[in-house]
Amino acid sequence: PQGDKCQAYYIWIDGSGQGLRGKTKTLDQPTMNPADLPIWNFDGSSTGQAVGENSDVYLQPVACFKDPFRRGNNILVMCETLTHELAPHPTNKRRSCNEAMKKCAEQFPWFGIEQEYTMFDYTGKHPYGWPSNGYPGPQGPYYCGVGSDKVKGRKIVEAHYRACMYAGIKIAGSNAEVMPSQ
Repeated sequence: PQGDKCQAYYIWIDGSGQGLRGKTKTLDQPTMNPADLPIWNFDGSSTGQAVGENSDVYLQPVACFKDPFRRGNNILVMCETLTHELAPHPTNKRRSCNEAMKKCAEQFPWFGIEQEYTMFDYTGKHPYGWPSNGYPGPQGPYYCGVGSDKVKGRKIVEAHYRACMYAGIKIAGSNAEVMPSQ
């Protein structure tokens, strides 16, 4: 029951170059066009992207995806970071990559990302599904394995896969890796 409004979750890479940050903006009407979305700002001194005395960093929407968590008309908004002068921020690596890709567009550049992850139990210290006092058996049966004795966290993996498909994120496939819970 949001009426005609929707939530736009702006997402960017922080000053570490590895961490993700995000904040939600209410929109009066849904859109999937990043050009229709406003530039927004955040306090870069809290994300390693600015010093305290001039800490505004701006978020330029560059891509939108359906939000697989909030669903409905809500969206995820991938953003570039800009300085207070609206120039690419030094931590903004997407802009230069995009410019290079445009220069060789006739070559049809193509690349992919292999995302691997290991799930941990509620403590965050012990791999999910591993014996509490030891290790699983040696590598071998887990890679592309089938069955609960070889694959741990299958429901989570399937939920992640479906969330990507719902959002419209290109995903080529999935497989269990060489270690249980990976």
